Amino acid sequence: MKQLLRLSIMLIALSASLTADAKDRLSCLTFPILGGELSNSAATSTADIDEVMPRMKALGLNTVLVPAYWELIEPAEGQFDFTLIDRTIDAARSQQLHVVFLWFGAWKNSMSCYAPGWFKKDVKRFPRAMTAGGKPLEIASCFSDNVMNADLKAFSALMSHIREHDPRREVVIMMQIENEIGMLESARDHSPLADKAYAQERWAERYGTDDYADEKFMALSYARYVEQLAKAARQIHDMPLYVNAAMNSRGRRPGEYPSAGPLAHLIDFWHQGAPSIDLLAPDIYDTGFKSWASQYAMPQRPQDGGEIKNRLFIPESRCCENSGARALYAFGEHQALGFSPFAIDQASPKEIESVTLAYHLIRQVYSLTARHSHASMTTYGLLFDQDDRECIIDDNGVVMTCRHNFTLPWDPRATDGSTWPEGGAMLVRLGRYEYLLAGSGVVVDFKTPTEKQQSEQKQLGEDGFAEAGGNSRQQSQKRFSGKRLGLLSVDEVEIDSAGAMQYLRRHNGDQTHQGRHARIGVGEWKILHIRLYEY
Repeated sequence: MKQLLRLSIMLIALSASLTADAKDRLSCLTFPILGGELSNSAATSTADIDEVMPRMKALGLNTVLVPAYWELIEPAEGQFDFTLIDRTIDAARSQQLHVVFLWFGAWKNSMSCYAPGWFKKDVKRFPRAMTAGGKPLEIASCFSDNVMNADLKAFSALMSHIREHDPRREVVIMMQIENEIGMLESARDHSPLADKAYAQERWAERYGTDDYADEKFMALSYARYVEQLAKAARQIHDMPLYVNAAMNSRGRRPGEYPSAGPLAHLIDFWHQGAPSIDLLAPDIYDTGFKSWASQYAMPQRPQDGGEIKNRLFIPESRCCENSGARALYAFGEHQALGFSPFAIDQASPKEIESVTLAYHLIRQVYSLTARHSHASMTTYGLLFDQDDRECIIDDNGVVMTCRHNFTLPWDPRATDGSTWPEGGAMLVRLGRYEYLLAGSGVVVDFKTPTEKQQSEQKQLGEDGFAEAGGNSRQQSQKRFSGKRLGLLSVDEVEIDSAGAMQYLRRHNGDQTHQGRHARIGVGEWKILHIRLYEY
């Protein structure tokens, strides 16, 4: 018990905050990463790289996440070929794009499928992980020094070459080490090397022997392995480093999902084992986007004070028609470092459209916030669907009821039986009684706290007025106390690259339901400048 207590205290101390060095590395990324990750084979030839980069620029991305394939970089042991890396950097530079390279080294989605052929065939020298029943897996064992040294040698050569080709980090701004690292079929590796390390750690005595105890052991072991690559990278070409995680979703147990990856419930073990890693990043494909994002944004709202244990960066998210709304939410609610739909090069135009439109809005909002003082500026993120329709925000005495636009009665798509597209937005407080709303498919009304307490939600008809036969007469006769908030003006604007707002048109009358709310319809992508007054 004493050993367990000491270990717990050590883990808490090590994971209490990001180091000063990590904060400095991340602070060099002075722009939001409006990213897209290429499909797995999209950068395996120079012709494909030349074709895809202009398309990514046209979509409105500023950063492309690109695989770096061990099997193609080191096709013969000790012989390196960086043709694809150079072509990626040069093509991105020509399009004024940034690159995040993804090291597909010893593991990609748990498996060792991107290891070179000479590595795969030499099982004795580069042993595989095993299940408890002795079944060998297509997963290299992280307990093998030979596996580590081969991976480290290739990754170090890659980092050295990137330093030579892009010495000032003008193009390559961040590196991902491995990809969705984790054990499948078994919670931990049971190979002879792994069992020896397990016994030496006295793990069973400290944590037990169930799958979740095994997962913790494996998480610390994977993290220690990754730390060796991260330390080498720091010495060669220092830049932000991260690892990404496949989520532990749908009620699955360790080994049914990639056990021991950089998951939120294992953050202390990853921080202990890999202190040189700056970010643990979620790959979000399942439902519940807000819940997954909040687990990796610690604390959830950095402006509320406290140290940031992990800044939110989403390197992979399902590319779909809701991607744009989710990006707006991530940047607004969590001040995310970046967002990146996966396989954006293969997505349909309809799926890509929301990303392009949302990135256009986000870029404008960041231009404005960069120009103004952050002293009075607070951001919120909104994300709604058919089941999660409303949230209430009390912003220093301004109570905002934010809802999906289909909660209003007059759009027939709200009740035609089809699934609602997600609505999402960034909501930015510019000053007292002044806000910016940037997004799609949302409606916001503004009240004082006392007004909110005394208000009653009325059922509205198709014309937007109260349904007949209600209790509006009784309600109007109740004594009202306090003050109310009204819309002074709602202007649709654009924001130029210098951060100056350019007036487009005034929203009033039917567009604000005669002064009751500010709204952006489903399928519309707008920025509204909202000013309030008290009466």
